[in-house]
Order: sequence, then C-alpha cells, then structure tokens
Amino acid sequence: MKPFFFRFLLIYVIATLVGCGVPGVPKPPSLDLPQPVTDLRPLRKGDSVFLEWTVPAETTDHLAVRKPGQTLICRSTNAVIGDCTNPVARVAPPQLTAGNHKKTKPAKHSAKLTANYADNLPSAILQENTAARFFYAVSVLNENGRSAGISNIAEVPALPALPPPSDFAAKVTAEGVVLSWTATVAAPAIPGVEYLYRIYRRPDGETADTVVGEVPLVPSVMQMLDHSFEWEKAYSYRATAVTRIHEAGKPDTQFEGSDSPAVKIFTHDVFPPAVPSGLQAVFSGAGQRPFIDLIWAPDVEADLAGYNVYRRETPGESVKINTEPVKTPAFRDMNVTSAETYFYSVSAVDVRGNESARSQETSESVP
Repeated sequence: MKPFFFRFLLIYVIATLVGCGVPGVPKPPSLDLPQPVTDLRPLRKGDSVFLEWTVPAETTDHLAVRKPGQTLICRSTNAVIGDCTNPVARVAPPQLTAGNHKKTKPAKHSAKLTANYADNLPSAILQENTAARFFYAVSVLNENGRSAGISNIAEVPALPALPPPSDFAAKVTAEGVVLSWTATVAAPAIPGVEYLYRIYRRPDGETADTVVGEVPLVPSVMQMLDHSFEWEKAYSYRATAVTRIHEAGKPDTQFEGSDSPAVKIFTHDVFPPAVPSGLQAVFSGAGQRPFIDLIWAPDVEADLAGYNVYRRETPGESVKINTEPVKTPAFRDMNVTSAETYFYSVSAVDVRGNESARSQETSESVP
C-alpha cells in the first residue's frame, strides 16, 4: 500500500502548487533595443545631404521604446555598411511625450515621430565620377549605447554641385515675366552628365513651388519667359543648377545645387492688347434702313474683353459709339444718315480695362 500512498501524495502536492499560481519558466529581461530604421530617406541639395527617418517606436521585443539613446549617422563610399563604428555624427535622442514613457506596448494608431540630420559634404571628398556614390545608414541606440543593427542603406551622387546663376532677375512685360541671369561657371565636360538651370515660382503666402521651366546651362541661353502666371498677384522666383546623371541600364539620377536669392515681383497688368488691324467699312441700305457694317482682324490675347468702336464726321472728333465692349470683330452702325461720310477706328480692351491705341481709320459714305 505504501507505493500507492506516495504516488497519491505526489500528485496531490503537484496539483496544489499549480492551483496556487506558481509561475512557469521565467522570461529573460528585455534588452530594450530599438528596432532598426527601415525608411531612411536622403535628399542631396548642393553639397549637403538631408536625411530623414521614422524614429522606432518598438523594441525588438515588441515593447514600446521608453528611453531611446543617440542615433549614429553612418556615411561610406562603400555600398556595404556592416556597422557604424566610425559615425560622421551623433544625433541626440528624440524627445518623447510623458505618455510614451509609461506605455509598455506601442500604440497602434499613434502618430509617427520623424527625425532628420543634414550632412555637409567636404569638397575634398567629392568626385568627378558619374558612378561615385555616398552611402548612408543610421543606427539607433538604446540608453546603454547598444543597437539592434543599422538601417536600410540609402545613396546619393558624389559629383560636386554647381553654384546657382548670378544676377538672377525678373521683369514683368506684356509678353510675360522675363527671367534673366548670368552663368556663374561653365558646365564641366563629364561624359554622361547634363547640367541645366531650373526655375521655380512661388505665390506669396504659399509654401508650394512650381517649376516654370528648365533651360540648358550654356552661355547662349541666359533667359526664359514665364507665361503661366496670373496677373495681379505677387510671386517670388528662384533658380538652381541641376546635375543630371545618365548611366546605361539605370534610371537617371539628379540633384540640385543651392538656390539663387529669391526675386519678388508683382504682376500688375498695365499692358494693353495689340492694336486691331484690317478695319473695313461697307454701306448697305437699298430698300431698307441704311447701315454701315464694320469688320476687322481679331485680336488673339487670352485676356481680351472686347473692342471699342469710334466714329467721326467731317469735321469733328472721334466718339465711342458702343455702350459695352464689342465681343466679336464686327459692328453694325445703324445711326447713319444720307449724304454723310463717316470715319471709323477701333481699339481693343482687356479684362482689366487696358485699352490699345486706335486702329487706322477707314471711311464710308452714305448715298
């Protein structure tokens, strides 16, 4: 009976311990290592590279990052970056909110926190080689200086950037905004590399730029005309040199140099339409009320509002005989009398009230 009794006792003790909630095998403590960055994004502008990435919100244990450490900035001319033992910079830990410090699990719908860094490239390391690249990665540390690994690797061209044009200016004319400049340097002759000037326009009070044109960087081309603006608005224009790299079998890569000083203008329209031409007058009236028909060549301005018609007799001054702008290049004068000769001219008017000079006169007699 004793073996049976001891087996019963053993089963009872085990069942009692399990029922009392004795913990199982303990888990090792979290290392609090932020997950590696996966969305490092570079932008080359002039001789600076602007890096941006999303700050890791979780550790490798899928817990919320509570006390992040520094972020190491890694730069190399080698596409393979195994670690970041010689960083070019160290970025201070991001500032987390008080709520983030208390969370043990990451919030599913919390806004992502981004970080950035600008790396200024020394001119001594730039290369006139279309295939040369700088490669970047970041390594996010915990408060103890440990990392779970480097980020994705991003690359930018290593060619030197060209300076912006000098003497950049903008002038409002009847044809549009004339933009002019002086080339600061001659474009280097590097096979597979194209250089051009890119012109930007921004309305006052807004943050978005519009590319209004690109022209080759050659001494024979030092101006362009912008037609796409709106009248009676304030704008600022700027120019930058663009380096575009062509490599066989690869998409083109490009980057901008630094910007010229912005030039501000107000597109005030004080420019009248073109003077109408080809004015003709023809009398009609046999067996009916007499009248004189006028026709002329149409103006083609986009902002044309219409035409004014002027008439004079001999002697006398010309008087406008229409009450509203004439929308089409034709007019019928019903206010004529027999045995009179009338002299006509027309002008063009735009939507802002600018009126052209009058056309050459034409005459017609009423029998």
